Amino acid sequence: MHASLQPGLAARLDYTVPAERTVPHLLPESDHFAAMPAVLATGYLVGIVEWTCMRAIHGHLEDHEQTLGVHVDLSHQAPTPPGSTLTVHAELTAVDGRQLTFTINAHDDAATVCQGTHRRAVINTERFHARLRTRTTAPTS
Repeated sequence: MHASLQPGLAARLDYTVPAERTVPHLLPESDHFAAMPAVLATGYLVGIVEWTCMRAIHGHLEDHEQTLGVHVDLSHQAPTPPGSTLTVHAELTAVDGRQLTFTINAHDDAATVCQGTHRRAVINTERFHARLRTRTTAPTS
């Protein structure tokens, strides 16, 4: 991690919601999801929040480092229909070793859509992939 990885780093992401990011498309094999209203799915909202956090710290990690989401505490307060623009603000509010905490606020033209926090862990990419290989090649009983 670079010394510049400090609280106060922030990013904004404007995301126009396509129909493919609505609830019926979240898990197409699920009849339950398919029957839901066509509004931004919470699962995709989490991904958009993660993306915004990654943008906030872009350029502040070593080349061999990445971050992974490890905790999500977000509200999903209002529906966002396709074609609407979601604006997400993420601010790095704490750095505790390799744990990064972000404060999140998101809105569309009509309402506050999301508020909360998200934590990411800084990982050594090569070490992570090495550990992952042991999990995917282990024999099953």
